[in-house]
Amino acid sequence: MNIRVGQGFDIHAVSNDPNRKLILGGVPFPDTPGLVGHSDADVVVHACMDALVGAAGLGDIGDLFPDTDSTYAGASSMELLDEVVARLDSAGWMVGNIDTTLILEAPKVAPHREEMQQRMSAVVGAPVSVKASTAERLGSIGRGEGIAAIAVALICRKDSEN
Repeated sequence: MNIRVGQGFDIHAVSNDPNRKLILGGVPFPDTPGLVGHSDADVVVHACMDALVGAAGLGDIGDLFPDTDSTYAGASSMELLDEVVARLDSAGWMVGNIDTTLILEAPKVAPHREEMQQRMSAVVGAPVSVKASTAERLGSIGRGEGIAAIAVALICRKDSEN
């Protein structure tokens, strides 16, 4: 097939570490508690990466960037996304687009949406859209204990005429 679709999901707990910075879609959110994670815990980028590698049949980000490898401690998820795009390129794929949804109670995403989309699109080389929704105060996300993201990615064979 010349076109494939992948879906990704990620979730991280809110950190109690006052030095941990929140980064979503490659954009820092000042004065907002960060997320627990081995890397920078950017749930949006992690969901996008899993959607991309899933579409290409390259495993998942836990396979590519295991949290047991100290190389990735504190790593920039945007740099890891760049590595995923390079792996897709090497496998003969290019990104058509990615659509993401953040699920969180706070912070407000709208003021940062355009910058998030621009930063991720620049790394991916294709349009990335970002939306946000609340959990209507239900469950751990609704209580503000974590943030989740889902993503859907379309990839195409580089040699395809489509």
